[in-house]
Amino acid sequence: MEAKEVLNVAVKAADDKKAEDIIVMNMKGISLVADYFIICHGNSDKQVQAIAREMKEQVEKLGVNVRRMEGYDEAKWVLVDLGEVVAHVFHKDERGYYNLERLWGDAPLVDLTREVQ
Repeated sequence: MEAKEVLNVAVKAADDKKAEDIIVMNMKGISLVADYFIICHGNSDKQVQAIAREMKEQVEKLGVNVRRMEGYDEAKWVLVDLGEVVAHVFHKDERGYYNLERLWGDAPLVDLTREVQ
């Protein structure tokens, strides 16, 4: 399955669980880890877990193997490794502290108003 398909499904899953301030960074040529980073946050531990769980469940329905999910129990920063797509689901309070958007500021943002082409 192509990274773009996984990306679209994961972003929709996050949106379905009311993730806030969802952004996608195109990491091609910038990071060796993934082609895309999804960054979003929830307002409570339970919401952070629900967002991460929904992403995992929806991509698994497509036959995508989730490589790992870290930080789920603490629900402050959950990393969902979907292969070429890595999702960072933060608790609202933690997102500003780690500020991945600034750390990877040279990565272009992906327009989420339409499906990734």
